[in-house]
Amino acid sequence: MTSIFERALGSDFSRLHPRLQDRFAVTGGEHRGCVGTGVMDRIWHGRAYVKPFLHLGAARHVLFPEIGTAVPFTIENYAYTDSYGRPTLTFVRTFEIAPARRRRFDATMIWSNKRQVLVDYLGTHQHIAVDLHLSVDASGGLHIRSGCQRFRSGITCPRSLSGDARLHEWYDDATDRFRIEVNVENRLFGPIFGYSGSFTAQYFDHNAPVPAAVRPLRENPRE
Repeated sequence: MTSIFERALGSDFSRLHPRLQDRFAVTGGEHRGCVGTGVMDRIWHGRAYVKPFLHLGAARHVLFPEIGTAVPFTIENYAYTDSYGRPTLTFVRTFEIAPARRRRFDATMIWSNKRQVLVDYLGTHQHIAVDLHLSVDASGGLHIRSGCQRFRSGITCPRSLSGDARLHEWYDDATDRFRIEVNVENRLFGPIFGYSGSFTAQYFDHNAPVPAAVRPLRENPRE
């Protein structure tokens, strides 16, 4: 079975670092899950006027208003078939902001055969669908850039209100860890949110169940 990242990258998938190929080849037919654990060296947000938006997002597991350093981190990637028959991969990130205080940033990805693009549904109810554009750099690192964003109704979100996200993930052979850097900006308000750090990964075979806690509460049929 071909993973959604292999479909999105095509022949460029083979240019990824071998450890990244392992991570992004997770499918429901072979390895069903990959769980990374590590530390985010830094979590930040923009100026004070972006905090109300981050508070709103936190209620549905899309961004959050806290900042911090040396924050314990987990990312859960489980592959399954959603109720619309689409191969799906979860990206559920949990940040241990403080003792007894956690924040989550949930996303669920599919490959749209109709539009030939990777689609990222954000939040517990897949409120926003974001097209993702992928590339591989010379050292085998993965770059993801957000594109068109649509509300659940299918209406396109104006660029002035959209968050332009950039993700860079690579493998550090010297430390034997995955490294990640995420930045979200807006053309009017500037920097909004981001984090950077590292983690290791553990894989689960096809007999492992997909935890209900990582699946969205409501699925979006629009691609």
